[in-house]
Amino acid sequence: MIFTTKAEYGVRMLIQLGTQGSGHPVSLKAIAEAENLPLAYCERIAALLKKHGLVVSTRGAHGGYVLAKPAEEITMDQAVLALEGAIAPMDCFLDDHNGRVQCSHHGEEAGGACATKLLWTRVQMGVIRSLQRTTLAELIEFDSKKPTPALPTPVTTS
Repeated sequence: MIFTTKAEYGVRMLIQLGTQGSGHPVSLKAIAEAENLPLAYCERIAALLKKHGLVVSTRGAHGGYVLAKPAEEITMDQAVLALEGAIAPMDCFLDDHNGRVQCSHHGEEAGGACATKLLWTRVQMGVIRSLQRTTLAELIEFDSKKPTPALPTPVTTS
């Protein structure tokens, strides 16, 4: 299962909002610079996050984006679904929006009997469960523990 840069960048943006924000609006420019992301792409991603109620925006000189709810309440399945849409392990794997999984290789006339459907259903459910169990707060905490770059040691001459 390959997630696009929308999911990767969107999660990174949410982490930045949780880290930099602390309830204060953060500009997309600041996020883009901190994460080395293209600003125009960040604007499109921010619009998706806003549309799905994960962030809110404020206008003005000190405007920007803030998390719409506490980081502990934002799960990664919410973020990935907002950014990617359905989570499907294979291109042929379709969701009929009624909770049923269908394979595009076999229509209803064949009973939808794809030989690998059980495997891909299990993969999909495993990924969804992992995303549901992972909160933004966990990712922010994990990010805060990354090692800081070591300062160069002075060269001594004897």
